Amino acid sequence: MKFRIRRFLVVGIIATALDVSLFVFLHKIGWSLVLANVFALNAAALLAWPLHRLFTLADDPFTRWIGSPGVFGFMVVTAGLVDTGVVYIFSPDREVQAELLAKLIAVVAAAMVRAISYRIIIFRTIRREQDQPTNRPAAEGDYRLTVIIPAYQEVDRIENTIERVRSELGPKIDNDLEVIVVDDGSKDGTEEAAGLADQLVVLPRNQGKGSALRNGVGKSNGRVVAFTDADLAYSPSQIFDLLVQVENGYDWVVGNRHHVGTRTIVKAGFIRGMGGRLVNFATHLLLLGQYRDTQCGLKAFRSDVAKSLFSSSTINGFAFDVELFHLAERWRLSLSEISVEVEHSERTTVRVVQDGFRLLRDLIHVRRLASQGSYPVDPQLPKASKV
Repeated sequence: MKFRIRRFLVVGIIATALDVSLFVFLHKIGWSLVLANVFALNAAALLAWPLHRLFTLADDPFTRWIGSPGVFGFMVVTAGLVDTGVVYIFSPDREVQAELLAKLIAVVAAAMVRAISYRIIIFRTIRREQDQPTNRPAAEGDYRLTVIIPAYQEVDRIENTIERVRSELGPKIDNDLEVIVVDDGSKDGTEEAAGLADQLVVLPRNQGKGSALRNGVGKSNGRVVAFTDADLAYSPSQIFDLLVQVENGYDWVVGNRHHVGTRTIVKAGFIRGMGGRLVNFATHLLLLGQYRDTQCGLKAFRSDVAKSLFSSSTINGFAFDVELFHLAERWRLSLSEISVEVEHSERTTVRVVQDGFRLLRDLIHVRRLASQGSYPVDPQLPKASKV
């Protein structure tokens, strides 16, 4: 990744040098300000496009957007309008020095427009591709479904949670169900209260939801793996909808609390709700472009996809969801977002301010790992057959 960024900067410098020098030369020999600028911009674009395709992004799987003349042309026109407008505004006296300064300001402004536009287009392209089921061969497993419940200090409700998962979800799938509880270092007797689970994984100390789920996925035996929170903010019966979507060909399915069809029975408190919005904003800014809800506690995966994702993930805290989404983008996993019915619990282990700072730290960590090329390129999943 760092070498690709260097190549991108080299090509950008070459194209910018051509743009600026040709603009100054053409205007000096008598061309109008606007005509010289438009000609120089197009010459730089015609040079940059093949260089980026053949040099900068030759080994990048995220290059389909730059291979489209329409997309690239739209970017050139949009940035060109900004560039030309800035030149015209900041060069009122038409002297060479003023024109050169104006051109340099215009180059920076146009570069910002291109960067934002490219980001929007590339993530929309990725999300559109993800929205189609991949229809891989069926995953292996002893159960139709494994439900993993991470639990920390849940002694008073974990038994009821397990019972509800079995009673509300089990009959819908002929009880072909495995329930795994992961006790994330609780000190209140959660381990003893979770005896109804098919498997109980006990961690020696509290490590975070991401770590709990990673351990649970490693022990799972279902063809589809889902997880939900111990407070059952989402009724267990809703997991069936995710299961069906996965079985219909999606690599993973997530609940979306902002979906048009979502129904909120009990709303989150103001501070918690505002914290969620800030998390989504930071996530979009640093990593993702087209996901409205990365933190919903209801998700389901093909078992092989779940094991690949969690074995490659590094985050133990709340940002583990974002890391999974990032890996899904890198690996081109198909993804379906569905509406949910949510009933927020009055009791929560989330500490909005403290956990918010930790999540921001983890987002930066994921960004750094991605830029260093630390994540696997190929998850070694069964070959997909798009239909």
